[in-house]
Amino acid sequence: MMTTGLTADNKGMLQYISLMRPKHWIKNSFIFLPLFFSGDLFHIDKILACLAGFIAFSFIASSIYIINDYMDIEADKKHPTKCLRPLASGAVSKKAAITLFVMCVALGITTAAFIKMKFLFVLMIYFVMNLGYSFGLKNISVLDIVLVAMGFVLRIKAGGVIAYIGISQWLMIMVFLLAMFMAIAKRRDDVLIKLDSGLDMRKAIKGYNLEFLNAMLSLFTGIIIIAYLMYTISPEVMQHWNTYRLYYTTIFVIVGLMRYLQITFIEKDSGSPTDLLYKDKFLQVTLVLWIVSFYTIIYLPNLTIFK
Repeated sequence: MMTTGLTADNKGMLQYISLMRPKHWIKNSFIFLPLFFSGDLFHIDKILACLAGFIAFSFIASSIYIINDYMDIEADKKHPTKCLRPLASGAVSKKAAITLFVMCVALGITTAAFIKMKFLFVLMIYFVMNLGYSFGLKNISVLDIVLVAMGFVLRIKAGGVIAYIGISQWLMIMVFLLAMFMAIAKRRDDVLIKLDSGLDMRKAIKGYNLEFLNAMLSLFTGIIIIAYLMYTISPEVMQHWNTYRLYYTTIFVIVGLMRYLQITFIEKDSGSPTDLLYKDKFLQVTLVLWIVSFYTIIYLPNLTIFK
């Protein structure tokens, strides 16, 4: 007789994997951005080093997700979707979660130490900062958003350290602004849940309302577009790449932001930027077109269309 479905052991393992949130590891791909923007994308040794850094960062990021869920068990039980998380639902015990947390930290630190001590230092800044976030800093309005954005900046810094690439102020600024924009949209989604259910999904929500977050989204949308345009036409960037055509790629930045705002204001589905990236075809196509256009301009400058 044939059996279908997962065994109890397999289901249990899937819960542990879910607790580590592997789908959120895509955020750690920001480590590769310095390679892309420096022109060193095809240096195999640097790619392998960044890949190892990606793995180390993913272990540490997973440890933070675990401890954050541990601290938020009671709050997550009240959330319409977070109540299904392994700890909030009771599928994984607190003791098992702490054990997995320790394992992830140990694996992340060990891997980072083998790569480069300076990278380990950057990773530890990320780890300590996010521990502070999990243990209470996330309850301070505005600071919670800034800390989330700083996590992406540290990913960029880590990538530069691993590959021996200097990080331009433009890249740091753009990543920070974009991360702030997405974090603000996520907080807006939390406010909408509060208005619908009457429950505070997080303590920091008391410092936000729709008017404030709408204003911040408008502000950061304008700042991001202006900052990106300034980056593409800055003399040092044009001189570095020997082209003035990078501003062509601005169209995809504008379209991507417009789509994100459409999802936020009209579809009211901006709760998880990671989920949006996985499921929204429009954003996926826009991102791919931006990558292809940027790649073509900086890596294939001699194409006929650019002469």
